Amino acid sequence: MASVPKAVVRKWEKVREFTLGLPGAVEEFPWGPEDCVAKVNKKIFVFLGDTEGDHPPSVTVKLKVEALHEHAMAAPGAVPAGYGLGKAGWVQVPLAEKGAPSAEVLCEWVEESYRTVAPKKLVAELDGR
Repeated sequence: MASVPKAVVRKWEKVREFTLGLPGAVEEFPWGPEDCVAKVNKKIFVFLGDTEGDHPPSVTVKLKVEALHEHAMAAPGAVPAGYGLGKAGWVQVPLAEKGAPSAEVLCEWVEESYRTVAPKKLVAELDGR
């Protein structure tokens, strides 16, 4: 695979840093080093993948709010997540596509995905920041 542009790697790193800064968020690699996920309360709220594997970098988030889901699905190359997760509102958004969402927009989606999974106590902690 061609190397990932530095700007895309920086975007991925910003999203990962934001993700891991959320209350109670932990990083895990359940299927190997190419499959980075973030969990809260033992539940995945974002699939981060990586920037060095065989697949183009992407972020997969769970968006229950219809307007956000539609916005994410409108991103270049965005698709419902595989393994049936798309039916539950999960969207895979490629990071290297021309016109891909900014890190800021991706972080908003990550936060929304976090809010759908995190316990109320941790969401309250986030709101109190």
